[in-house]
Amino acid sequence: MLNIVHLKVLAAVARCGSVTEAARELHYSQPSVSHHLSRLESATGVKLVQRVGRGIRLTPEGQLLAARAAEILGRVDAATNELAAHVGLQAGRVRLAANASTLSTIVPRAAMSLAENHPGLELSLFDRHPVEALEMLRHGEVDVALVFRHAGAPPLAEGARLVHLADDPIYLISGQADDSLANHHDSGWIGGCDRCQEELSAVCRRHGFSPRIASYSDDIVVVQALVAAGAGVTTLPGLALQAHRRPDIHTAELVGSQREVYAATYGDPPDPPAVTAVLAALTDAAAQATAL
Repeated sequence: MLNIVHLKVLAAVARCGSVTEAARELHYSQPSVSHHLSRLESATGVKLVQRVGRGIRLTPEGQLLAARAAEILGRVDAATNELAAHVGLQAGRVRLAANASTLSTIVPRAAMSLAENHPGLELSLFDRHPVEALEMLRHGEVDVALVFRHAGAPPLAEGARLVHLADDPIYLISGQADDSLANHHDSGWIGGCDRCQEELSAVCRRHGFSPRIASYSDDIVVVQALVAAGAGVTTLPGLALQAHRRPDIHTAELVGSQREVYAATYGDPPDPPAVTAVLAALTDAAAQATAL
């Protein structure tokens, strides 16, 4: 019989990479961690860890069970929050992962609304790229993931349920008044994450050229500073410009280019009351943000 405590220890060892660090994270003694691992091996009849020098590493079987343990523990945590949420939203916690542009625009507005209307609901936030946010959602580590996809791109994630929050326009960012991509055929471009860079390349190809990526950054402050310094041009979504906009850069909306922003949840409907409340607050906040 698998034991939740034993699985928690195995997941911590996998995450931390050592018994010592796992013990520190869990506030256990090192012998206690080793004891739990030994008991788990006895329960499964499988060798889960092996010694390497002074340390240990997980066997392939240990890695497999550790991955499943992380999912199980995430689901247990989610179930605990759901039960608490059913008590009239007087208590409960919703874990939300979002990227920087939504975490600094839509999410704060939603958090203010939730604090006013559901003061017993705790909102825990994680700054994550959409790909990482969806992975956390699949593993049960968060309850809601704010993600985006560019128009016409493949579906975001199989099994996730999506609530459309907003269409976020894309802007050309340059150091001088300029509303034409075609004028930057020979310019150096600042690229971002893989998905954003793919969309940048697609937009430029529609204007007859492939962008020459000279610099790379996902940080909207850094990107705008580079543009202002004449180190390149780039594109940014509207929400990113709401979060931070330098007065010495120029922006021009690229008509027909946008990204779709979604709130993703996992599992069969209906969502728990606390998650439903968060989704409603996010929907209202997105409408306010994109109306600015």
